[in-house]
Parts: sequence; C-alpha cells; structure tokens
Amino acid sequence: MFQFKQFTIHQDKTAMKVGTDGVLLGAWAPIEHHPNAILDIGTGTGLIALMLAQRSSAEQIDALEIDENAYEQTVDNFENSPWGDRLFCFHAGLDEFIEEPEDEYDLIVSNPPFYIEDYKTDNEQRDLARFQDALPFEDLVEAADLLLSENGIFAVIIPFKEEAKFLDLAKDAELFPIKITRVKGTPTTDIKRSLLAFSRTENTNFSINELVIETARHQYTEDYITLTKDFYLKM
Repeated sequence: MFQFKQFTIHQDKTAMKVGTDGVLLGAWAPIEHHPNAILDIGTGTGLIALMLAQRSSAEQIDALEIDENAYEQTVDNFENSPWGDRLFCFHAGLDEFIEEPEDEYDLIVSNPPFYIEDYKTDNEQRDLARFQDALPFEDLVEAADLLLSENGIFAVIIPFKEEAKFLDLAKDAELFPIKITRVKGTPTTDIKRSLLAFSRTENTNFSINELVIETARHQYTEDYITLTKDFYLKM
C-alpha cells in the first residue's frame, strides 16, 4: 500500500508498483489548457489517473489496462478515492480500445513499459508490464494521434536514450513537442528519463529544462519538492 496525501494506492495484486516515473508524469503533465477528458494508457495501479483527478477538474478520466490483476486493482483504487465518479478503467489492450473510439481526449498520458532487451524473466505478469512489446511506442503515438482532441496534449515519460526516436515518431504523426524535461537522479548522474509533452500545433520555441531529483540520499531538490509536494506525505 502506498499512501499519498489525498488518496491511497493498493498494489498487492499488480506487478507494477508505484514508482518515481509515474509520480513525475502525474505531477508534470500539462493541465493549463483545462482538459475536460483525460486518458491514461497502461494505468498499472491507477496512480497517474488519480493524480490528474486531484490536479484537474476534468469530468471524465479514463484509464486503460490490459493486465487483469492490475485492472481489478485500479478499479478498487478508483472506487476508494475521493473522485470515484470521474474515474473509469477499461480492461482492454490499446488495439481493442482504438478500434471503435467513442471519445476524443484533451489530455492523454502514458508511462509505457519500455524495456526493449530481448530476454524475459520468469515472472510473466511483470514481463508484460515492463517489456516494450506490451506497448510499442509506434502504437502509443498512433493512438494519441487518433484519440487526441484538436487542442489536446499528449504527455509521456520514457528513457532518455529513446527520446530522439520518440520525437521522430511523434513528428511523423504531426504531434509536436511543447515541453521537454530531462530527469537526473542527482546532479552528477546521467540523464535517465525524458518527460515529453506534444500538441498538434508546431511550436519552435518550446521549453527544454532539466529536473534533478536529489542532491544526496533523501535530500530532495527544491524543484522536485515543488513538483511533488501536493502528493507525497513527507514533502
């Protein structure tokens, strides 16, 4: 169980536990355009959808999860949250979900599984959650293009080493970056993650910045505290 300030995440049934990546995306995803409908692709425990329910006044927040155990866990987490009436989880793969799209979304978020190594572990559920073949970037970008409203925003967190490839895929779908934040664990470590936000409007003057999480073990930077303080109990 993971306790946040306004909601609780139960995660005993799912291979994908609450992690920094999900918290980063949930706190960072742009909502200045006041999204009314939000979609979280590959929701895991429902974490990002719940964070966006807390941050926004969106009336419709849908989540998509292919793994049955994770789906059941997400439904429970949604129902036990203060925003149960605005949250809904679909038990389906992305390919099924986009076959008959009913809605357009003003904000689409995803913390996609992104291990692309060839090997698999003995834990099939965790493999499905973590390996990119469960949700290839190409499929994710295609879905965003299909489901994003005209003025919508698509936001993801991916490994930094995949950033250039992802930007190219998005450009091919006429989705253009509006904000990029590159994440480092400490000031001296390599960039590990990229937070990317896209819209349908090309903007050559978008912001690129860096976020450092901590200066020493559990010594969090002001930037990280500012980003996450509405969620973490001890921030």
